[in-house]
Amino acid sequence: MSVVSKLDEAVEVIQTKSPLRPIIGVVLGSGLGAWAESLTERVVIPYAEIPSMPVSSVQGHAGKLCVGLSGNVPVACLSGRSHLYEGHSPERAVFGARLLARLGCSTVLLTNAAGGTRPHFVPGDLMLIRDHLNLTGQNPLTGPNEDDLGPRFPDMTHAYDRRLAALARQAASDEGVGLHEGIYAGLLGPSYETPAEIGMLRVLGADAVGMSTVHEVIALRHMKVRCGGISLITNLAAGLSPTPLSHAEVEETARNSRDRFASLMTAWIAKIGAAMAGSASFRGGAA
Repeated sequence: MSVVSKLDEAVEVIQTKSPLRPIIGVVLGSGLGAWAESLTERVVIPYAEIPSMPVSSVQGHAGKLCVGLSGNVPVACLSGRSHLYEGHSPERAVFGARLLARLGCSTVLLTNAAGGTRPHFVPGDLMLIRDHLNLTGQNPLTGPNEDDLGPRFPDMTHAYDRRLAALARQAASDEGVGLHEGIYAGLLGPSYETPAEIGMLRVLGADAVGMSTVHEVIALRHMKVRCGGISLITNLAAGLSPTPLSHAEVEETARNSRDRFASLMTAWIAKIGAAMAGSASFRGGAA
């Protein structure tokens, strides 16, 4: 069965469970799944009930699709994602992101927990992703191209949409939430980086490092979906952190930051929804 057929089969199942037709997709990273509980008219669908959907094995990833309203904006939210380090192929790891697009989301906001590579970061900081470095050595578009999804050679000049970034800045200002900006480096994992690797990443221009997001953005831009990204800096990276790195620290920082994160996400989605309502070109997705 082709990827497109698998996606359409999954869409059919989801649409039997919720009458809402989402226009914005959200991917929630490690420890950030609580935001999905703020949706009204919420329908929760475990990944195990969605055909072809990979199920995450990582703590802090609930493994469920939530469809509901954020304010008056219909949203589809992935509470948890799959990673290459779990043994998934890149194509399989991005199935959820592609599913959001196939459900009708012309904009997808991706979030993650990341290590900060800059000494001025402190755990709990939020960073708007301006661009990324895919250092995993893999790409979800490798192999025969799915022409029904997008072109063989998609342009990644504006991987992270500038209009979405501007709306994120406005939302942060309105909510009084501090928002850094920087470059996210995606590595394979699951081991954390060495101090030497962090030094290399800083030379390359990375401000934050994690094990997700980059493949999803590639797959979504292939489908001409607008992408925005937020990293929650949950710890300082190796060589900068005074304590050993651990996933428990990631989850604890995410819990302590959930209110600021939630207020930013909710305000950002409201502004995007208003922009979509006022502009047919924005509503239709990126070029």
